[in-house]
Amino acid sequence: MLHRICIYLIFVFTLTLNSQITYSPMDSTLFYSKLEGLKGIEGGSYGDSVVDIGKSFLGTPYVEKTLEIGDTESIVINLRGFDCTTYVENVLGFAHQLQNNQTDFHSFAKHLETIRYRNGVLDGYPSRLHYFTEWIRNNESKGLIQDITASLDGIEMNKSINFMGTHRSLYPFLKNDKNFEDMLKVEKELAKQSLCILPQNQIENNEHLIQSGDIIALATSIKGLDVTHTGFAIRQNGRIHLLHASSSGSVRITEEPLVDYLRKIKNNVGIVLARPQ
Repeated sequence: MLHRICIYLIFVFTLTLNSQITYSPMDSTLFYSKLEGLKGIEGGSYGDSVVDIGKSFLGTPYVEKTLEIGDTESIVINLRGFDCTTYVENVLGFAHQLQNNQTDFHSFAKHLETIRYRNGVLDGYPSRLHYFTEWIRNNESKGLIQDITASLDGIEMNKSINFMGTHRSLYPFLKNDKNFEDMLKVEKELAKQSLCILPQNQIENNEHLIQSGDIIALATSIKGLDVTHTGFAIRQNGRIHLLHASSSGSVRITEEPLVDYLRKIKNNVGIVLARPQ
């Protein structure tokens, strides 16, 4: 997929002493166009605003590994295509942009840095919140979201989260020995914390407590991984569906309710839920 990204001229500029932003002219154009189109969506709940922003990206192509650019970690802004995580991050970035009445590209880049990196600061590849359960915990500590899984009959489970450390060859940035050693340290810290998930067979009973705009992460039984996919809850005809960047093509809403969608996913064991604040 990298060849697809490189057909655009890539700009790089410095955000802070340690942070650079990588983007294309089209991303800048799309940013300002998107802001103009989102004027007036602030009515209703914050969750409704998040969903409205998310729906504005319907049809945007799914693209893998848009953050794996160059030899040094930078804040990549790509509004031309998303994977499931960058979709969530960019939607929240626009939500924060609107909440703070900001209109500049620089502020948007800073919001992405805050959301995407441990404690809100880019400090090399291992500072990116690669595992989504750590992404949730760290963004909860920033006051940006609230993990609501336990309040919806979630159960704790102990599982080693070490997929990156045990599959080094899958991650180009881990060819660097320091990056690899630092990721092993991250995984060692993750091992000290248990996971809380809402089991698949308990989702339907708790569906009425899930709100539009809640972040839904799909927990997995795959060894070493916490979740495999993420998106936003959206209520349609009284049922919760998933608004997400689908690997089958683009940003879309599942045709079937979340409960039925999950039953078709191999290795799914439930969900983790977080509510944007």
